Parts: sequence; C-alpha cells; structure tokens
Amino acid sequence: MELMTTREVADYLRLKERKVYDLVRQGAMPSVRFSGKLLFPRSAIDLWVLSHLEGDQARAAPPPPVYAGSSDPLLQWALREAGTELAQLCHGSGDGVARLLNGHAQLIGLHVVNPASGGFNEPAHCGLGGLRDLVMLRWATRRQGLVLPAGNPRRITGIGDLAAPELRVVHRQRGAGAEGLLHHLLTQAGIDPGSLDDRGPTALDEDDLAAEVGSGRADCGLAVEASARRHGLDFIPLAEERFDLALRRRSYFEPPMQRLMAFVRTDAFREKAAEMGGYDVNECGAVRYNA
Repeated sequence: MELMTTREVADYLRLKERKVYDLVRQGAMPSVRFSGKLLFPRSAIDLWVLSHLEGDQARAAPPPPVYAGSSDPLLQWALREAGTELAQLCHGSGDGVARLLNGHAQLIGLHVVNPASGGFNEPAHCGLGGLRDLVMLRWATRRQGLVLPAGNPRRITGIGDLAAPELRVVHRQRGAGAEGLLHHLLTQAGIDPGSLDDRGPTALDEDDLAAEVGSGRADCGLAVEASARRHGLDFIPLAEERFDLALRRRSYFEPPMQRLMAFVRTDAFREKAAEMGGYDVNECGAVRYNA
C-alpha cells in the first residue's frame, strides 16, 4: 500500500495543506494515523477523487444498507463487530451480483472462478464488466475443501472419491460461488458434475452445509475450512480461492464501509482470522479493481 504525507497529498491534489487538514477534520477525506502521523493511502485518495466525478450516478438514489452475495464466516462476524449496521442477505455470489447491478445492495461478496483462466472474480466473467463505477477490494484468500463428518467414516481422501455413486454430496444453490468451484474441481478430476445432481441435499450457506454433513444426512460437501472447524468436522483442503468485495465507488465512503475498513486494521480482526483458520488476510482491504 502506497502512503502519502499531508504535503504529498496536497501537492497531488493541488490543494493547500491547511485545506487537507480541514477535509480530514470534517471526515470528508480518507486518512489513517500511524504513531500520531497523518497518512493517506494513495488508492483511497484516487477513489475519493473519482467519487466526485460520477455525474448521473451521483444523483441516483443510494443503495440500501444491505450486504448481499456469498456467505463468509469471517466477513459476517466483522460486519457485526465493526458496527456497519448492514443487513445481510447471503444467497450466493450470483444473487449478490444481481442485487448490486439493480441497486438493491450496497456491498456484495463473491468468489467466482473462471474455468477458462483459473482466476477469481474477473469483472467481465462475473457480469460486472459494464459497471463503470465498480470497485473491488480483496477480502481474503480462503482455503476451500471437503467438509466431512468427524472421523471421516467414509475414508474420503480427495475430490476423485466423489465419483463413487453411493456418496451423498451436499450442493449449493445455483449461482453460488462454491457450486461453481465444485464443478470446476470435478471437471479437472475427470468427473461429470451432472453425475452428482441427485445424490444429496442443497444448502443455502456454509452453516447449512456443515449441518447437513454433521447430522449424517450427507457424506461431504465443499466449504471453507473455517466452517468445518466451527462445527467440529473433518476437512480436506482442495483449493486456495480469492474472496472479494464489490461495490459502487461512492459506497466506499459511506459509514458502513469506512467502519469495516477501520476494523480490519485492528489486532482483534487478525486474531479472529487466525482463530477461525484457513484465511490469509494480508491483502484485506486492498483495491484490486477500480473501473
């Protein structure tokens, strides 16, 4: 992250230093303090400038205070702990994209793999390529894998074992990032994803999936390591994936996002990520796409 001093940001924006201090005091300009010194993340300043150039978008009604998209145990905890006051509607990455596009959500989370490139959350592939004020932030790199009953009674060792017709595999709803990743991993292993369609229940989020496995109604399902740990289940890692946040540029400066971004810089956040397991949050909050 590139940081600028007060003088550097004043030169960058062609303002007087006193004006910069006034904007910070009013809460109008993004800044951070390290050891008592005022610093300005270059990426946040760029977003701040662009947020004042939205034209018709600036006059449109703001989206409601809603987080939508994929469920993530660490993010859902952080949204509450940071006091964002965002309602949470976690119905999968695809649903989140639709809600962001139609103005029904302020912030979404997604983890959509592109089978052709192997990359995650590419705007054009996700259906967000036409959003001219789109901003995407890294949330975390997560460990995804098979969630199994404690003790792994079926002795499952990896994705290839899902070819066995007797195994009951939990699915996620259509459009969920986890379901897309499962299909991608099955295809890579030479297994037709369609062969699993009628072999298990459907879960709407990570907790539902873990409950299906833990109750014995299913033999396994694909979810993050944190979910398996939280429910005392076994876990076989299969992939490292990128989980990102997407929003319209002006929403970055609304109180919910500013509270969340401040919270992810705290020790409490990093300690919780380590406790949950399966997360790399070193890039949390970094701007990875700015339309």
